[in-house]
Amino acid sequence: MDRFADRRFHDAWLIPGDDRLAHGSFLQRNDLLFSPVFDRVSPPLLRWVADHRGRLMAVERESSRFLPRFAADPTGLGWRALLAAKDRRTLLDAARASERPQPLTLPLRCTDGQDRWCMIRMMRVPLPGRQAQWYGTVEDVHERHDRDSRALAAALAESREHYRSSVELSPQVPWTAGPDGDIQEVGPRWFDLTGMAPHRALGTGWLGALHPDDMERVVAIWRGHLASGAPVDVDYRIRLRCGDYRWMRARASARRDARGSVLRWYGTLEDVHAERMAQNALSDSEERFRLAVQSARLGIWDFDCVTGIRTWSDEFRSMLGLDEDHPATTDIALRLVHPDDRERLRVMLDAVAAGAVPPHFESTLRVHRADNGALRWFRSTGWTTRSAAGRALRIVVTFRDITEEHDAEERIRWAATHDPMTRLPNRALWQATLEEMAARAQVDGKNFGLLLFDIDDLKRTNDSMGHDAGDALLCAFAERLASVAPPDAVLGRLGGDEFGLAAASLSDSAALERFSAALIDNMRMPHVHQGRSLDCGVSIGGAVLGEHAERADDLLKAADLALYASKGAGRGRLTLFQSSLRSEAQQRGSMIRMARQVVADRLATPYYQPRIDMRSGHVLGYEALLRWHHPRMGVQLPGTIAAAFDHAEIAVALTGQMLDAVLGDVQRWLQAGFDPGRVAINASAADFASGDFANRVLGLLDQSAIPTAHFEIEVTESVFLGRGAGQVAHALRQFADAGVRVALDDFGTGFASLTHLKQYPVDVLKIDRSFVSNIEQDAGDAAIVDAIVKLGGSFGMEVVAEGVETASQVDFLLNQGCVVGQGFHLGRPQPVDMFSPPQFGGHK
Repeated sequence: MDRFADRRFHDAWLIPGDDRLAHGSFLQRNDLLFSPVFDRVSPPLLRWVADHRGRLMAVERESSRFLPRFAADPTGLGWRALLAAKDRRTLLDAARASERPQPLTLPLRCTDGQDRWCMIRMMRVPLPGRQAQWYGTVEDVHERHDRDSRALAAALAESREHYRSSVELSPQVPWTAGPDGDIQEVGPRWFDLTGMAPHRALGTGWLGALHPDDMERVVAIWRGHLASGAPVDVDYRIRLRCGDYRWMRARASARRDARGSVLRWYGTLEDVHAERMAQNALSDSEERFRLAVQSARLGIWDFDCVTGIRTWSDEFRSMLGLDEDHPATTDIALRLVHPDDRERLRVMLDAVAAGAVPPHFESTLRVHRADNGALRWFRSTGWTTRSAAGRALRIVVTFRDITEEHDAEERIRWAATHDPMTRLPNRALWQATLEEMAARAQVDGKNFGLLLFDIDDLKRTNDSMGHDAGDALLCAFAERLASVAPPDAVLGRLGGDEFGLAAASLSDSAALERFSAALIDNMRMPHVHQGRSLDCGVSIGGAVLGEHAERADDLLKAADLALYASKGAGRGRLTLFQSSLRSEAQQRGSMIRMARQVVADRLATPYYQPRIDMRSGHVLGYEALLRWHHPRMGVQLPGTIAAAFDHAEIAVALTGQMLDAVLGDVQRWLQAGFDPGRVAINASAADFASGDFANRVLGLLDQSAIPTAHFEIEVTESVFLGRGAGQVAHALRQFADAGVRVALDDFGTGFASLTHLKQYPVDVLKIDRSFVSNIEQDAGDAAIVDAIVKLGGSFGMEVVAEGVETASQVDFLLNQGCVVGQGFHLGRPQPVDMFSPPQFGGHK
């Protein structure tokens, strides 16, 4: 009997305890250890049962494959000794938060003194007339966890090495400071420049490297910017390792939180010594020039009408590039004047000789200097003195060199009509030229082509690499466009990342297609900026005057519609205008108007689609999907107002209406005794732009007395990108801290990365339906699904498959380890009135 007992209870413990319930549990150990509830826990390698107070009543290894040998007897409360304090809190918090928490991967202490990583699954099961019990399993995942940890560690090491190399190879010295201005970090090149150890530069230690004459000015400027929070740009001298001083330029900007408070300053220190020396030399030169101009006299030409003698002052001869030996003759003057101005000067000289000039006159002439041929602009002003009888006695003409003024005026005129960055005509000049071309073409009866260009993903370049990289990309595109454009092309930068080209030689659609294909091929060659490669794709819209429009403004509208279609079709392509594009634009406008009506009349309503545990059919929660009621056509899908979701104001208003309706439904469900699990609502980037989205949602949950455990926020990967990413991160952390889970929708179709999954508090990954639909036929889609499931498991996230349409897809997903699904096969979206009271008893 003893040997039989040894075999029967090998590696199993059962603690009767002192109370009757524990004794009863002891007597029912077989029922406990072989309960069918274990079929709902996958796949157990070590089973355990605990009472409602967390005491293990029974533990059994399912097979010898379970390797860990625990350092203490886990029965009763002995399991606490197997976990670190923080891990015990994690386990208990998970148990308090949910009847069926997500699997937890934690290290358990073993007899060999080592910790082994195990995955713990558990579920709380109510018992009729008795306290609920916890059923669970422990799975040894040590090797898999180590492998994943090593992969993540390698990726992190590579990221750190990449950052280190970027810092070390940069000619600038990066640094950061706290809100109070104390330096917190400084790049390694600081030591190379100054010989001062980086740790000595922290706080205010860097001031020890400043030139004494710059100290007061720099400190005052820094304090002023700390108070205002405005970006810093200041030059000063620092002492080098060799003891010399060198001019450096410090620039910094503040990173702020959602309330506008400064979190940290990020700056660079750049060597500008050569530029500063050149600037000083230029300033000295400009000062000398200013003094020379002030002291110089005007050039004077004096004509005695009585004697006929002409006299040129030395200053005038110098202005003309003549030495003092040259006589003041009409022939010399006419020879030096620009050919286009000679006739005007000849008429003026004849009038002078005849004494027929007015009392005061002015004229502007272009003159080529005699000594070097340089073209100069002279402004002449003449005065005539006459006798009492009205006869001209003397004519004095002064000359002033206005070349610099003329050039400045030309620069001003040029700046008013050109883009200073790309040096192309701006929209005003380009459109005026386009109208002139259209007018000439109508008279001549000829066609010409128009192309509009939009640089793909310029905003992403600005956000990820800085606006200097974005500016470099704009200039590179302008240069390449000019290099391949026809000789007769008129180019222009129309604003932002949009450019235009009009050319008479591109007189039909075929010519536009050939040119666009050549340009797109040219753009595929990357542009290198500061050692980094910039992609320069381009979307193109084209139209032909005489084929698609008859007037310049109509031609521009046609090309703009074609460009919009190119960007919507996936970018990096040419679209020629078709009449259908105009109808599509009208349709978009109609969608916007319809959406405004939906908002104004509060026609939006939620339909609820269940999220299902595909193993058991258990409903885990719902996703609230937008529908709206058309007065005549009834319930409409969101696709009928799809254009509105790109309109920030309307998108926010629609989210607000959905939020009000969903919270009202959840509140009524809970009051009626129906537990809906977690109800998810979709949020867009526009919702986060205001900065107070999380506060508003949490405030509404509190007002409605809805626990955060019943609410979930779904976002797409696009909200992580762009300039509002900081606000999104802050809002998602607020949700996570309050207990609202965050789901990442359409995962795998956008630009989310492991960095985003680590940086943002994401709890759920939703596999996009495009991968699920062909999972059985497309090996690539199956591999993607498998990777996402494993990735979610590694991060401890729930993975949900969207668009589950068939039973075979369910089986395939379960085999891949994905247990949660959503789709028509599992449950169609239903309005709230379809949830009748009999359904309130459970989730089935």
